[in-house]
Amino acid sequence: MQTRSRTLTAVAAALVLGLTAGPLAAPAFASPAGSARAAHVTTGPDAEALRAALAGLPDSDATAALVRVGGNDGTWRGSAGVHDLASGRKADPHALFRAGSTTKVVTAAVVLQLAAEDKVDLGAPVQRYLPGLLSSAFKPVTIRQLLNHTSGIQSGDGFGDSFEDAYAHRFDTLTPKQVVASAVAKGPEFDPGEQQDYLNINYTILGMLIEKVTGHSYAGEAARRVLRPAGMHHTYFPGTDPRIHRPHNHGYQAVKQADGTTKFVDVTEWNQADRWAAGDMISTTADLERLITHLFRGEIVPKPQLEEMFTVPSDIEGADMSAGLQRFEYGGTVYWLKSGARYGYSAVVVATRDLSRTLVYSVNSTDAKGESMNPVAQRIALAALK
Repeated sequence: MQTRSRTLTAVAAALVLGLTAGPLAAPAFASPAGSARAAHVTTGPDAEALRAALAGLPDSDATAALVRVGGNDGTWRGSAGVHDLASGRKADPHALFRAGSTTKVVTAAVVLQLAAEDKVDLGAPVQRYLPGLLSSAFKPVTIRQLLNHTSGIQSGDGFGDSFEDAYAHRFDTLTPKQVVASAVAKGPEFDPGEQQDYLNINYTILGMLIEKVTGHSYAGEAARRVLRPAGMHHTYFPGTDPRIHRPHNHGYQAVKQADGTTKFVDVTEWNQADRWAAGDMISTTADLERLITHLFRGEIVPKPQLEEMFTVPSDIEGADMSAGLQRFEYGGTVYWLKSGARYGYSAVVVATRDLSRTLVYSVNSTDAKGESMNPVAQRIALAALK
């Protein structure tokens, strides 16, 4: 059996592919206002390397970056870049941002809580809880297979495959039900449990499961069961609201023009309703650090169910996704991570299971949905985890 992933995880790519990378090109544009600065430093993480990772922002790859590194040997906090390109004023180090697929960590935690309460059986088919959602073309798909992306359900449709198509519909609403219906209409990609294919559709369906089992909204259950217990007081789910409320740094997408120049399109405001339980969360680096810390300590999900987050399918060759997280090994150390990317924003949360090293960053990437690793994010990861 084999695993496939259509989404390249940022940190894993950096650590596996970027260790021998040569010098980076000089920034296309830089601003004194965006020079790297540390908000708090103690002995431990390589402060010099981390400052160097943020140097020169804004540039053609990112307009801002916020970083928090923690662990047994101390902490480091830093930020760089600008709030927006028009004003050039310094980036807000406490800014909210679109956290993308790090939302899946929260969704998985809610499902695992429900399992601990015997309200959901991870080995039972989702068809038991959501009858009629999947067509007869699908074999039984277990809740666990949704959690670890081995369901075989294909991706749902969006507003288009290109940035231009998506941008034209950025204020329109595509509901989770519409996304799931389009996925079901395609039929299964493979039989459940045969492969691993990381897709949002699995967590969109898990959001529906949460609402059906609890009788409450996904956002309400996520806030009650995870956000508040973890102290994530600045994190919320925007629904159909395209704005980011409270202080935030703008996000941009680099778009090539006909004359060969590059235009930076402001993509800060965007209706993310179709991402829902798979990726529409808005958060801060401090809140994501609180999430991973409380979660790994067993303070959000009971420890028996928490094991699901540290378990990848053993019978699928190359599998590395667990319930809400991804496993990777670097320098003899096993890390667990989740990345997220929406246009204008890239985020990652990484930690060892014992929390001896943690890393959270938000990078205002100018090509957040691109196939290649953002150079700024790569420098941050290599500086923080070396």
